[in-house]
Amino acid sequence: MPTDETRSHFIQQIIAEDLRTGRYPHVVTRFPPEPNGYLHIGHAKAICIDFGLAEQFGGKTHLRMDDTNPAKEEQEYIDAIQQDVAWLGFHWDRLCYASDYFPMLYDWACVLIDAGLAYVDDQSAEQVSKTRGSLTRPGEESPFRGRPVAENLDLFARMKAGEFPDGSRVLRAKIDMASPNVVMRDPVMYRILHATHPRTGDTWCIYPSYDYAHGQSDWIEGVTHSLCDTSFEIHRPLYEWFVDRLVELGQKSPACDYKPRQIEFARGNINYMITSKRKLLQLIQKGYVNDWSDPRMPTLRGMRRRGYTPAAIRQFWDDVGVAKRGNNLEFAKVESVLRDDLNKHAPRRMAVMDPLKVTITNWPSGQVDMLDAVNNPEDPAAGSRKVPFTGTIFIEREDFMEAPPKKFFRLSPGKEVRLRYAYFITCNEVVKDATGNIIELKCTYDPATRGGDSPDGRKVKATLHWVSADHAIDAELRLFDHLFTQPDPEDVPEGVDWLTSVNRDSMKAITHARLEPALAHAKPHEVYQFERVGYFTVDTDSTTNQLVFNRTVTLKDSWAKQQTPGS
Repeated sequence: MPTDETRSHFIQQIIAEDLRTGRYPHVVTRFPPEPNGYLHIGHAKAICIDFGLAEQFGGKTHLRMDDTNPAKEEQEYIDAIQQDVAWLGFHWDRLCYASDYFPMLYDWACVLIDAGLAYVDDQSAEQVSKTRGSLTRPGEESPFRGRPVAENLDLFARMKAGEFPDGSRVLRAKIDMASPNVVMRDPVMYRILHATHPRTGDTWCIYPSYDYAHGQSDWIEGVTHSLCDTSFEIHRPLYEWFVDRLVELGQKSPACDYKPRQIEFARGNINYMITSKRKLLQLIQKGYVNDWSDPRMPTLRGMRRRGYTPAAIRQFWDDVGVAKRGNNLEFAKVESVLRDDLNKHAPRRMAVMDPLKVTITNWPSGQVDMLDAVNNPEDPAAGSRKVPFTGTIFIEREDFMEAPPKKFFRLSPGKEVRLRYAYFITCNEVVKDATGNIIELKCTYDPATRGGDSPDGRKVKATLHWVSADHAIDAELRLFDHLFTQPDPEDVPEGVDWLTSVNRDSMKAITHARLEPALAHAKPHEVYQFERVGYFTVDTDSTTNQLVFNRTVTLKDSWAKQQTPGS
């Protein structure tokens, strides 16, 4: 339970009061995704809230698949959801399925029909939608609303038996077609759908709507606090209407003698991101990204492949907090939290993205120095490694300028710099090809500066990373930018396709990078800090012959810097 020393948010306060007053004997929450796609970073907020609050109050959390639409749901997604929740570091008390409750939901629907609170409607989906009305206009009652109870029970049984085609009939709750809340205007409870369900097969050909199944599933499981985002606030009266009517009609939950309580919280919208499954699918279908696990996608699969850590995602949502009012969140904040986490744990290595050859002319022929390099200065327990140094190395091309401006402190003709963990070197000669491109630098080194310090106390203003040319391994580095060119990808003029905001240069592949040999056996999903370059993660496309790394995040927020006036 939250302590007095920590400021609690409104849901914590509600739960604490519910326990204090005895409204509930304990806390049971649930995370109920529909298995029709992959989880994304928005789902992670709900997961952190559902599981986190139950943990804080010594309660339990159920992972429940809202599998009521077999036309869109697959076992692949059911498996992926479990894997992603576990990857975030959460453990459910029970794995549940709405389909487990189909028999009880059907029986309860019959109870409502028998009480005159539900009826079979022969109107098409288009007719039902058209007669529902609007925010300023009441709905119109269905011509089938007054059907006798016996006829409704018979038709509903025949719907279940498979006598009618898809879309020919629905079961609707009989509430109030003039309600100011459009959701309460005789909502659909069941529709006919002849489709094979991933769990129940062809046993059922009628399936409950979300609005009908959700509250009853919570009640069946003994959920105390049903937490959801504010888009469901308008549905809360219906959530309560179904449970209240069933209680009045003498029905009972098999798990508890209390009714669940729905509480809504604000979603967190992160700029430069879209989390709509429908729109993410469009990105895949139109070839802007490769698949659901593309490192540019906001799916947990994609973010893991990019190199995001569960700890960073959880910390981000913890920092954002829980509130009623939504706000737009800066992507830079996500990256900042990620850098803080990776800085503590990621091993350091050296990698050169754009190699420029450096020959040390006074280096003893055939000599190889094995230099000590720290694995992580933030973690002394990480130890050190040996890095080979020879007379031919690669440095970053951008670390050399032939005619540098005044404040350029890296390597240039006649300038001395420090090589990380190694020696001071001085550039003496620039070698160019026939077209004038620089292809090699010839330098000398000071043997007395091994380890990066000069015994005579002279100072240099730059330290460069490098790799030994004789020991370097080849790798492909994939650099990512925002997937969209503007903070709100959907903020486009009327009549303009939102896909015009896609950044067609969101990924750049560098195929000629050179890495230190300690990375030769790096495994997929391992994250490293390439010194002075950024954090990189081994991609699943890697093979024994070709390593592929994704840049997880830069060392500095270069994007924010670009947006700063005068930068």
